[in-house]
Amino acid sequence: MTKKEQNTDVEFIQSLAELLRENDLTELQVKRDYGDDKQLNVRISRQIMAAPVQQIAASPALVASAPAAAASPVEAPANTDDPAQHPGAVTSPMVGTVYLAAEPGAANFVAVGSSVSEGQTLLIIEAMKTMNQIPAPKSGKITRILVDDGAPVEFGSPLVIIE
Repeated sequence: MTKKEQNTDVEFIQSLAELLRENDLTELQVKRDYGDDKQLNVRISRQIMAAPVQQIAASPALVASAPAAAASPVEAPANTDDPAQHPGAVTSPMVGTVYLAAEPGAANFVAVGSSVSEGQTLLIIEAMKTMNQIPAPKSGKITRILVDDGAPVEFGSPLVIIE
């Protein structure tokens, strides 16, 4: 490789890095063929640091004055404990979007107060265009539904509580 080719490649890589930054991309890969079995294969990636999440606790006065039973299917928490720590909590096994029914307009798989048997579908999580049924890990009664239909969830997020 000549010095001129090397300088051209360095400039090319620098322009790719700038393109990555300007377009807020996390990864870019380019393969450049020069002929005569010469090629340049470049992969540029950057790590994006997540902004720190600020958690704000609601004051008891605000919680007490909140309207009881809104039109949401989510049950109001009985206490301020973390629902993920509840022994009957069913947590998300993946990142995705939650659907409480099999299709829009259909009845929800479960409701607060309904009894479920082990293996029964509680809800669906869509991940990468795949619908994943989330089964009940045990039999019991649904006491809380902690997610809204169409809401995004993270791995380990509490979904429902079965007692």
